[in-house]
Amino acid sequence: MTLRKILSHRYATKSYDRTKRIPECVFAELLEALRLSPSSVNCQPWHFIVADDEKGKARIGKSTEAAFRSNHTKIMDSSHTIVLCARTALPETFLETVLEQEQEDGRFPTEESRLMTHKVRSGFVKLHQQYGSVSAWSQKQLYIALGFLLLSAGFLKIDATPIEGFDEDLLNEELGLKEKNLTACVIVTLGYRDACDVNATLPKSRLSEEVLISRA
Repeated sequence: MTLRKILSHRYATKSYDRTKRIPECVFAELLEALRLSPSSVNCQPWHFIVADDEKGKARIGKSTEAAFRSNHTKIMDSSHTIVLCARTALPETFLETVLEQEQEDGRFPTEESRLMTHKVRSGFVKLHQQYGSVSAWSQKQLYIALGFLLLSAGFLKIDATPIEGFDEDLLNEELGLKEKNLTACVIVTLGYRDACDVNATLPKSRLSEEVLISRA
């Protein structure tokens, strides 16, 4: 399948077939797409919480029961659901963890390059700390990961729905995110579309290239 066909085929699924489950080997590839997503100065300011059984989906679903019932149904009928969380703080201990992983993966040919990488990354973080924008910066990076997940799902012929309609405070409390310096930003349901999903048969509609794209 060409990239254009993948982009045309994927859509925000409105109804899932709850009898169908994503094979674990395929779901593992989706998790790898999240893990390998790029971020500014490789800060990786995110955490992903997976619900792959009824109990886990019900915990996430609590945040949609009151005001977002249609989203609650998507969560409960999905094969898997992922909560994409952004970091609200990037303490030195976390930056050291990133640096140690880079060292283990062979990113630094010299000690000088390791020190420079840490200096540059820490400088960006301190700048955002100074302006009180760490959380906003993290969320921008998180949505890059969301794009990678949606495109990867389309490539693997997995249906997906990004969901922002949920009670953020309730979900943060349910998953104990605040004390971990995390906040839930978007929920993504994954699985296989139901045969009666009306959105599956509707033509994709986007503004034209003339409206959306210009040249400098």
